[in-house]
Amino acid sequence: MLSQLDQLCRATEDRFAQDEELEFLEDYVQSFQVRKQLYSKLRTVENDLVQKVYSQLQAKHPGLLKVGNQDMSAKWQKDTLQVLRYIAHAVLMNDMETYRQRFLLWFQTIMKAFGTQESCQVTYEIMAAVL
Repeated sequence: MLSQLDQLCRATEDRFAQDEELEFLEDYVQSFQVRKQLYSKLRTVENDLVQKVYSQLQAKHPGLLKVGNQDMSAKWQKDTLQVLRYIAHAVLMNDMETYRQRFLLWFQTIMKAFGTQESCQVTYEIMAAVL
C-alpha cells in the first residue's frame, strides 16, 4: 500500500485522483481487519513457527547449517525471524512491492555473497509448508 500511495501522490500531484485510482484504498480498508488479525497471529507464534521450521530443517538436512566446524543455527534463527517479521509487515501493509524492493533484494544479495542460497531455499520451502 505504501508504494501505491507513493505512486498515487506522484501521479496526482497537480490534479485530483480519479475514483478508480482510489480503489486500492477501499480494498485495503475492507481487508484491514483480516490483515491485522494475521499480523497479530504471526507476532504471537513467531518463535514457535521458527522453531518448527528449524526442527524440520534439521531433520531433513542435518548438516545444512554447518560451515566447516561452525554451527550457524543461531544466525539462521535470527535471520529467519527477521524474514518472518518482514513478511508479517508486508501482509499488514498489503505492500509486497516495498517488501521486495527494501528487503528481498538486499537479503538475497547478502545471502548470495555468503553462498547460503541453498539453506535459504530449503528454509523458504519448509516455512511455506509450516505456514
